[in-house]
Amino acid sequence: TVTYGIIEGPDYGWASARILACFAVGAVALATFLWHEPRRDEPLLDLRFFRSRPFSGAALTAVTGLCAFGGFLFLITLYLQDVRGYRPLTAGLFLLPMALVMACSAPLAGRVIARRGTRIPLIISGAGIAAGGLLLTFLTATTPVWYVLLCGVVFGVGQGWLNAPITNNAVAGMPRSQAGVAAGIASTGRQVGSLLGVAVMGSVLAANLHGPLAAGFTSATRPGWWIITGAGVVVLALALYTTGRAGRASAARTASLITRGDEHIPAPQAAGARAA
Repeated sequence: TVTYGIIEGPDYGWASARILACFAVGAVALATFLWHEPRRDEPLLDLRFFRSRPFSGAALTAVTGLCAFGGFLFLITLYLQDVRGYRPLTAGLFLLPMALVMACSAPLAGRVIARRGTRIPLIISGAGIAAGGLLLTFLTATTPVWYVLLCGVVFGVGQGWLNAPITNNAVAGMPRSQAGVAAGIASTGRQVGSLLGVAVMGSVLAANLHGPLAAGFTSATRPGWWIITGAGVVVLALALYTTGRAGRASAARTASLITRGDEHIPAPQAAGARAA
């Protein structure tokens, strides 16, 4: 309902009953979920996880970083095909340098994490996303090809250093029995972020476009590039806030809390035996 509201808001009006109802349903659903989960012995999402700064930071970074990525792919594809007039194959080749940079950056991020932790990779990621978004704000219909490629490469550096520290921070300090759940939540954050990125950028484009797409695209999407820049700044801020000594201490406290709590929950097999 939230995604629908974001996409259709410019057409129906943000104050229309339909859009307000969508956001209200989303808010009620979230509130119900947060009320329900702590009352279950085996919750779908253990809310105690969020007491860990690294875990909370990983979830927010996943949503924010992949929101920027989904929005970038949506807008840059429209730019290359509808504004520049390139065929789909040519437009895809424009994204190839970015993909290569991402492929090379990911293993480097893993090595740095093994030696120095996740702070440096996340700082590089946030800086790359922010710098790429900032460069894209100057995009026009006649921007030189080399500049378009540079934007993709810089943005690709940011995205290439993103995923490894997200997964690492999500499971950092968690009991081994909960590591899979923690990693799954981080993966869900990625999917939600990608979804919201396309929805937000589509809404921005629809709200600011007046006239033909090719003529008004660059001015209509400039707020979208600024949103992507802001997403990079958020990733950078989360890196500084969640990966320090205080963050590691909060992860250790959370792991201890979850472990103590799990010790008081009977195993499913034992509960079934008692019932029999």
